[in-house]
Parts: sequence; C-alpha cells; structure tokens
Amino acid sequence: MSREVRTVVNLKPYREALALPGLRSLLLISVLARIPLTATGVTLTFHVLLDLGRGYGAAGLVGAASTVGNAIGAPLLGRLVDRRGLRPVLVLTTVAEGVFWTSAPTLPYPVLLPAAFVAGLVALPVFSVVRQSVAALVPAERRRPAYALDSMSVELSFMVGPALAVALAAAVSPRVTMWAVGAGIVASGIGFWLLDPPTRSADEPAGPHRRVPRREWVTPRLLAVLAVSLATTLVLGGTDVAVVAVLRAGGEVSWTGVVLAGWAVASLVGGFAYGALTRSPSPLVLMAALSLATIPVGLGGAHWWLLCLALVPAGALCAPTIASTADAVSRLAPAAVRGEAMGLHGSAVTVGIALGAPLAGAVIDASAPMWGFVVTGAIGLLVALVVLPVALGHRREPAAPPAAEPVRVGV
Repeated sequence: MSREVRTVVNLKPYREALALPGLRSLLLISVLARIPLTATGVTLTFHVLLDLGRGYGAAGLVGAASTVGNAIGAPLLGRLVDRRGLRPVLVLTTVAEGVFWTSAPTLPYPVLLPAAFVAGLVALPVFSVVRQSVAALVPAERRRPAYALDSMSVELSFMVGPALAVALAAAVSPRVTMWAVGAGIVASGIGFWLLDPPTRSADEPAGPHRRVPRREWVTPRLLAVLAVSLATTLVLGGTDVAVVAVLRAGGEVSWTGVVLAGWAVASLVGGFAYGALTRSPSPLVLMAALSLATIPVGLGGAHWWLLCLALVPAGALCAPTIASTADAVSRLAPAAVRGEAMGLHGSAVTVGIALGAPLAGAVIDASAPMWGFVVTGAIGLLVALVVLPVALGHRREPAAPPAAEPVRVGV
C-alpha cells in the first residue's frame, strides 16, 4: 500500500525542479508580483462605478480597453525582450505602470478610457516573463512540474489579489486602492529588475543572433496550441460568469465566494497532480476534457454545495491545461523568439477570458444560467475538433532524428 501511495503522490519531479538554481526565487517573486496584477480589473471597476459614478457598461469598456491593449502589447514586449534583453523592458513597463496608476484616479472618464488602453499595451509582462524564464532555467524534461508550480501560483494570486482589492476599496476607497495596486505593481517591476531572471538557458546564445523569420516558427502546431490556450480561458471565463448567474437565480449569491474558492482549490489539486506525472495527455486532450466536464456543471442547480461538487472535475483540469499549453509553447518556439512566442501565448489567454465572460453573459440573458456552461463548453469542444487534424498530422510525421529532444510536445 505504501508503495502505491508513493507512486500516486510522486514528489520527486518537484524536488528535482525546485533544486535547480534560480527557480525557487523566480516562483516566489512571481506569486507576489501577480497579486497586484490580478487586482487591476476589479480595482478599475470599483473606481469607475463609485468614484466616477458611471455604470457597469462604462466600467466594462475600461476593462475591455485595458484587455485589448494587453493582448496587442504582450507579443510586442516579448519581442523586445528577445532583442534588447529583459531589464530595458522592465524599466519601460514599470515606469509606464507608475505613471498610469498615479494619475488614473484623477483622470476624467473620457481620458481614462484611452489611458487604460495604453497602460495595457505597456503593462508589466510578468506572466509571459515568468514562463519564458522557466524555459530558460529548467531543462525540457523537467518543465512539467515547473510549469505546474507556475500555474498553481497563478491560482493563488487570483484567490488573493481581487479579494484584497475589494476589501481595501470597501474599507477605505477605490481611489486609495488604485494607488495601492499601482505601488504593488511598481514594486513588482523593481523586484524583477533586481532578480533579473534569465531569458535564455546557459547553452543558448545570449548575444546577437540570427533573426528567425516568423514563417519558420509560427507553425500549424504552434497556432494549434495558441487556439487551445484561447479556448481554455474562454471556457474558464464563461464558467466564472455562469456560476454567479446560477447562484443569483437560486437566491444563493452570498455563497459565490465559497463556490469559486472551491473551484480554485480543485484547480490547485489538479495542477499538483499534473506536475507529479511522468507523462501526461497533450494540451488538446486536457482542453477537450475540461470543456466536456464543464457542459453538465449547470445541472447542479442553484444549490451552492451541488455546484461545488459539479465544478470539481472541470476545476481539477484548469491548472493542468494552462500549464501544458505553456510547456508546449516553450518547446515549439526557438530560444531566439521565445519571448515573443510566450507573449502570443499570453495574448491568447487574455483574449479567451475577454471573450468567454461576455459570451456566457449574452447566452444567459437570452436563455437560462445553466446554458452559460453548456455553450462555452461546447465551443471548447468545437475548437478541439478543429485542432484535431493538426495533432493527428503531427503524429503521422516521420520520427525525429536521434539528436532531437526526446520529448513529446503534442498539441
């Protein structure tokens, strides 16, 4: 029995990954840095609603402007990291964040809207940089537990950041919360500048290099992984909205925090199990399973505890799916363009969340809350079917030469 337990809960991959120089400090600062970043959306919403006296539509526009800017800026900043190094980009983005969050509380709404777009365009690229640095610090055969830890740190940040922002806005004011969030982001930028994590591994050239044309690395396989990344967060964004709608319809909206926390805990457990595996399903299989598990969640009805139970299978697949897509991108992109590729991955994740929430909302408004789960899950399955020929085509390719990395990327 003890041998079976040790086999199921295999901590060796985590011990080996965390023993690598630099990874522990990178993961620690990434958790602290992501907390203020995950609080930006709710902070801007409270400011527009309470300080500026505008409605939810106006608040949504500000959030959308920031999201669009971030989706456009992430690959551009990643490309800049590839060409100029990390520290110049950190200086640029940290200064830009400081200027925005210092001045934003005093801006009128017509000025805040374009300012939010610009701020999103030059936002501190913590999510992409961390994943790029993980690829530089960790050999390919050990990246699964490293990216699992990264994905779990994202879950922890989302559990803490928005809750702290709501508490501070309620106890003090949204304006003070904006300054606090800005100070946290600036501190994060300074912390990353001081840490200066590598963006290339020791055996990858750090100096001038041949520019790799996009046609050489933006392959159907990479595009398939980006599509899977987008579909994953579309399902997650739709689930977030559908949970609130179901509980509100049943008069149990006060349990929303408990249900979402249970969903996040399931994701943490799933991420931990994923990182301990010696071999795992491809991102496509994980995303398809996540989508399939999401469709029946609404059958749990408005009872909060049934909804918690129904969310467990889908929740357990959240962190593994995100981690597997980041791992796949790190393997498919050459080192010289890994920053831009991780930026594209970040854009796909951002766009998916931005699409999932309003899509589920529109479906719920036109029908019933449970259909928010059904439609977003069905879209995820549809994307999986579209991407499937790429995955099957890859498996039919001739075997790689012996010198190639003995790892399975899959889609």
